[in-house]
Amino acid sequence: MKRMGMIFRAKANKALDRAEDPRETLDYSYQKQLELLQKVRRGVADVATSRKRLELQLNQLRSQSGKLEEQGRKALALGREDLAREALSRRAALQQQVTDLETQHSTLQGEEEKLTLAAQRLQAKVDAFRTRKETIKATYTAAQAQTRIGEAFSGISEEMGDVGLAIQRAEDKTAQLQARAGAIDELLASGALDDHSGLAKDDIQAELDRLSGGTDVELELQRMKAELSGGTSAQQQAIEGGQQASGQDRAQSQEAPRFHKEQ
Repeated sequence: MKRMGMIFRAKANKALDRAEDPRETLDYSYQKQLELLQKVRRGVADVATSRKRLELQLNQLRSQSGKLEEQGRKALALGREDLAREALSRRAALQQQVTDLETQHSTLQGEEEKLTLAAQRLQAKVDAFRTRKETIKATYTAAQAQTRIGEAFSGISEEMGDVGLAIQRAEDKTAQLQARAGAIDELLASGALDDHSGLAKDDIQAELDRLSGGTDVELELQRMKAELSGGTSAQQQAIEGGQQASGQDRAQSQEAPRFHKEQ
């Protein structure tokens, strides 16, 4: 089972690798970065809103604290120490709330500054990634186009390969048909097959054509024999003429002494 799972994952990974387009992956990554940047900006806005809300509460508490302080002064001026003490007690409670809110406000302000700085850095990274993404996409597109052009010229692309195979099949079929047509013509000419088209020659005409072809061969053979026999006859005549001349000379030489003796 473990082996089957590994094989399945390997095949799935290979299929995904073939289906993956780097340009789409880059666009998807850029979109995710934009979404993250949007979340950071939304966080900065939320922190700023909370900080602003605390500032409003602080202003209200400070206003109430100032009002209670003024009431305590008036109570003391009127000789109502009890009222002045109550006003100061309430003012002390508000002052504690103001202190707590000021601490929260300071914390939120620090978080807001951190998030703002992070958003600025993330924005710079996203801008740089966008520039890099467009450069890579342009380079990939150019390389892809160049590769397709090279494959088309070399004939190794899938489309050109299909065209080449189609041409090869067409040439093979054409050669096969030509060979079959030639074989049929030879069989018809030899009489092995009957021509039912109505244009075939009868057996007499076929025999006349065969004899006519043989006559041409015989005529050529007789001409070659005549040439050879003509050269041989000339040589034989020359030899025979020489023999006759030598015979006459011998006869004359034998008759000469006989003539002298008679005298």
